[in-house]
Amino acid sequence: MSKKIVRPAEYQIWAQMKARCSNQRHPKFTLYGARGIKVCDRWSKFESFIEDMGPRPSAEYSIDRIDVDGNYEPRNCRWATPKEQNRNKRSNRFLTYQGQTLTVQGWSDQLGFSRGKLRQRLERGWDIERALTTP
Repeated sequence: MSKKIVRPAEYQIWAQMKARCSNQRHPKFTLYGARGIKVCDRWSKFESFIEDMGPRPSAEYSIDRIDVDGNYEPRNCRWATPKEQNRNKRSNRFLTYQGQTLTVQGWSDQLGFSRGKLRQRLERGWDIERALTTP
């Protein structure tokens, strides 16, 4: 009878991170490895990865690259919630107004109206100031 090896959730996250970047058959390879995203040499060992990242704060968190075009490496990775990850996507639209840059969702949260309303205004050709300041 063989013993089943129980690995922490961080191990699966680490293994999937490596696979996305190096295994051409991985379903998400085109979004990672094919774009040139790599895993740093130090993180070829799980022990080094967990030493740098630490345990994830809770099951809600997953690994996130701060620079979405950067590699998986200590200075570019963090544990992030789904909300944080959604605000850090290549597809996000960023708006700068009065020296502050936020995503459309960030401005919507800050101003208290729906993202859909703000997006609709921008799609209709409103300038950023009008879209953000009209009640």
